[in-house]
Amino acid sequence: MQDPRELYQLETDTHASSLGAHTMVVSLGGLIDAGNTQQLLTAHMLGTLEHTVVASFDVDQLLDYRGRRPVMTFDRDRFTEYADPSLLLYRMIDAEGTPFYLLAGPEPDYQWERMIEAIRQLIRRLGVQLVVSAQGIPMGVPHTRPVGMTRFASKPSLIPENEALFGSVQVPGSLDSLLHLRLGESGVDTVGFAIHVPHYLAQMDFGDAAVEALNAITGLTGLDIPVHELSALAGLHRAEIGRQVDENEEVGEVVHGLEEQYDAFTEGLKRQNLLATEMAELPSADEIGAELEKFLREEEPADEDSDGPDFLR
Repeated sequence: MQDPRELYQLETDTHASSLGAHTMVVSLGGLIDAGNTQQLLTAHMLGTLEHTVVASFDVDQLLDYRGRRPVMTFDRDRFTEYADPSLLLYRMIDAEGTPFYLLAGPEPDYQWERMIEAIRQLIRRLGVQLVVSAQGIPMGVPHTRPVGMTRFASKPSLIPENEALFGSVQVPGSLDSLLHLRLGESGVDTVGFAIHVPHYLAQMDFGDAAVEALNAITGLTGLDIPVHELSALAGLHRAEIGRQVDENEEVGEVVHGLEEQYDAFTEGLKRQNLLATEMAELPSADEIGAELEKFLREEEPADEDSDGPDFLR
């Protein structure tokens, strides 16, 4: 492997004495981001919180420009702008003054293992102890019901009381997924949130998913990241989605069918949980045995010469 340190350079926007934070949020747009969840979340954080650039990555070594060509602007008789892709590590400051890091940019096409080693070097150098990410995944759920999510982590204790919806399944790899695996192998705590986005909204902005992602991150990390503007944007998205559904009878039928399916599934879970609770409240075999022994002792005749129990008299 080539030296990972040659993939990035430290910037001077942040004084060395200010470096160091507990948490890093990773936002590397990859294979799937249904509802543009990660994109909305990242734009909200950068637009809401104070931040400086700590490090920049050499995207010329990492991106396939012909695979996803950057946008250029042609104005009348000349080219005037180029959407220069960038992959940056930001030092963010939350509403209470707590620092954290945000790694944001396009997912690298090349050198995944080298890129991950570069991130690991920065984590060690900056004192990061927890790495978190969130993205949207398409699911057969309606937008009219609470937004769900799938949680995963480098160790179960990081997501206590997690109820897994999936068993063992193979999925296409991403740098984000490999990063969780490799960092976990090296002892770094990582947590990920896959937000469930209605499959019919996968290509649209779905702010409710971004709000759920932000709430999950702040709930885990304790960071204070204002959600008001993102919630307002989500409200606009809901109104537009509702309008389009009302205007399309076929889509409305699909949504109604998903609502019935979702409600049936939820009710099934409630019954399952109720049954589990009732079973947990039942006495164990040992407890039943102990109670039986106690009953028999209490019912033993005081005098062995008695005439016996009443029902034999």
